[in-house]
Amino acid sequence: MQALQAPITLGLIGYGEVGKTFATGLKNAAGVQAVSAWDLKFAQPQAREGELAHAAGHGIAAQPGMAQLCQASRLIISAVTASNTLAGAEEAARHLQPGTVLLDLNSASPGTKQRAAEVIEAAGGHYVEAGVMTSVPPYGIRVPMLLGGAHAAPLAEVLRGWGMDATPVSERIGVASAIKMCRSVMIKGLEALVIESYSTARAYGVEDHVLPTLQETFPSIDWSAQGAYFFSRVVQHGRRRAEEMR
Repeated sequence: MQALQAPITLGLIGYGEVGKTFATGLKNAAGVQAVSAWDLKFAQPQAREGELAHAAGHGIAAQPGMAQLCQASRLIISAVTASNTLAGAEEAARHLQPGTVLLDLNSASPGTKQRAAEVIEAAGGHYVEAGVMTSVPPYGIRVPMLLGGAHAAPLAEVLRGWGMDATPVSERIGVASAIKMCRSVMIKGLEALVIESYSTARAYGVEDHVLPTLQETFPSIDWSAQGAYFFSRVVQHGRRRAEEMR
């Protein structure tokens, strides 16, 4: 892959929480000429007006479809749900320009990332997987991520120049996503245990007795604050997270 040369046109597949974060966070990055986005919500009557207004208000060009997004972008970031990872790559492959780089941020399995890479590379694009190692909102575009694939190292240089925390870990697709997946088993498993324990304790009316025992055993964790955070994240992202663990 030849190094991405400024001016760079950036496109986001997906304009949810993560897509908005990267679109707005990179709009003024050095060498970025323009940022576009496309999301299924742009065509949904109940969401269209608000989503398009957000994009316009932040200087993001809302594209009417994948074809237009691919024509407008030389670097594409895919930020959709795990279940839409492969479908998004397949549709992008039908429209992307040769030499386009696709950075896949999605929390999909290594096998899904490998299949997505195959379709992008077969279409003349360059596929780089990313394992996003923690929640995006506290960090924004500086969220730690591991990159994988033959083009991971040169892309990481570009991303670090924009202030991102991107580390190439392997030229093989699947390694970064495997690291992410194994970490997610621990994090999501801990969330599930906390929610089940706290919910059951509240149902029995013993919550005020259970939390102090946890605090005594694991004093470095604020179990009240951590529990509240876990509940809020599961309420907001539970459906997506369930997809990521299948």
